[in-house]
Amino acid sequence: MAPVAPRSGDAIFASVERVNAELFTLTYGAMVRQLLTDLEEVEEVNNQLDQMGYNIGVRLVDEFLAKSNVSRCVDFKETAEVIAKVGFKMFLGVTASVSNWDAEGTTCSIILEDNPLVDFVELPDTCQGLYYCNILSGVIRGALEMVSMKTEVTWLRDMLRGDDAFELQVKLLKQVPEEYPYKDDE
Repeated sequence: MAPVAPRSGDAIFASVERVNAELFTLTYGAMVRQLLTDLEEVEEVNNQLDQMGYNIGVRLVDEFLAKSNVSRCVDFKETAEVIAKVGFKMFLGVTASVSNWDAEGTTCSIILEDNPLVDFVELPDTCQGLYYCNILSGVIRGALEMVSMKTEVTWLRDMLRGDDAFELQVKLLKQVPEEYPYKDDE
C-alpha cells in the first residue's frame, strides 16, 4: 500500500464539515461581548480569550494531525508554514503567510489578510485595549505545546485597531523533548 500523501489546506477545507460563517462570527462576537460584561476589565478578557484558545488548541491539534496527514515537521520554520498554509485554511477557511524570521529561526510573523472572526465588528472606544481575536494566539500556543514546542504568541498588528493586516508574532521559547511514560524492557 502506498503511503498517504499530506493533504493541502484547500483539499482538507473542501472535505471538512462547516458551519455558516455568519453564525460562527456572530456567536464568537456574542461570547466576547459576554466576557466584557462579566469580567469588566479588558486585560482580563484578553487573558480569558487566550486561555480559551489554548484549551481549544490542545484539543484541535489531534483533529488537525488526523485529518491533514501531515508528517512530523523538521523544524520550527516548517511548523509555522504548516500552521499558516494548512491549519488556518482547514479551520478558518483562510490562508496566512509567514514572514519576518529572526536570524536564529525562532521568531516569525503569521500574517492574515482576511479574518472571519472580525466580520461585523467595530471596537468601541472603551475597548481599545482589547485583542478581539486573542483566542487565535491561544489556539496556536496550545497546539504547538502539544507537539513539544513552548511558544509565546502576541499580536503585532490588528485591523480593528487601524492596522493594514492581522499579524501574530510566534516566538519559540524552547523545544521540549518528548517524554515517554515508561521505558521498554529489552
